[in-house]
Amino acid sequence: MRDKADYARKGIARGRSVVVLQYVDGILFVAPNPSRALHKISEIYDRIGFAAVGRYNEFEELRLGGIRYADINGYTYDRSDVTGRGLANLYASNLGRIFTESIKSLEVEVVVAEVGETKDGDAIYRLTFDGSVFDEHGFAAMGGQAEAVAGRLKERYRESMSLADALEVALAALTEPGGERPPVGQLEVAVLDRNREHRKFLRLTGARLERLLAQTTTPPPAPPADDTQPPTGPPTGPPTGPPTGPEGDVDDGSSPL
Repeated sequence: MRDKADYARKGIARGRSVVVLQYVDGILFVAPNPSRALHKISEIYDRIGFAAVGRYNEFEELRLGGIRYADINGYTYDRSDVTGRGLANLYASNLGRIFTESIKSLEVEVVVAEVGETKDGDAIYRLTFDGSVFDEHGFAAMGGQAEAVAGRLKERYRESMSLADALEVALAALTEPGGERPPVGQLEVAVLDRNREHRKFLRLTGARLERLLAQTTTPPPAPPADDTQPPTGPPTGPPTGPPTGPEGDVDDGSSPL
């Protein structure tokens, strides 16, 4: 069990971190991802989003299984019966079974997020490779240097942020101190927006993402005033007249140096 756990943790740590956090109108997903075809962030159902790190083929199979579960339950019963909690329980059961029964555990970590009618109805569930479930409040980070990213998130996160502010917090958390932020073309960003009709999931790409990133750019603060520097304007005291020599005579420029 210990060997399987260490193997899974090392595989997950090799991936790039994913950040999920609440903002005033819903839930934001941000992940550095240079691939345009292999998504780490996806939609599961009307109000439910999915994010994962680790081996793509393994978490893609989990994602497809979640979509099938949601479609069958929504069709058989009612669309409101499909919840993030039910989906998290399904994933936890499958991950735990694979971890205990298989020779190799899945190298994945997953977040299932559901947006509610109000902020209090939002839910973020983080699931690890062994089937453990964590009910996160406000934000979650996984993959890569998850502990360091979560620490930077904790320092910057505040409730009821705007979307632009939440994106700024996420990018600051994903960027190591002194490092450069990933370019727009290597960012995967999506939201669950409670104000949208029916399907709440929306990808932010292209010009829309660039406009949002432009709102996060703030000018550097002005340097503090230094009272020790000499004034640069003209002197304000009384005129002192032309300079004088050692004996008080007027210095006409002919005195020896």
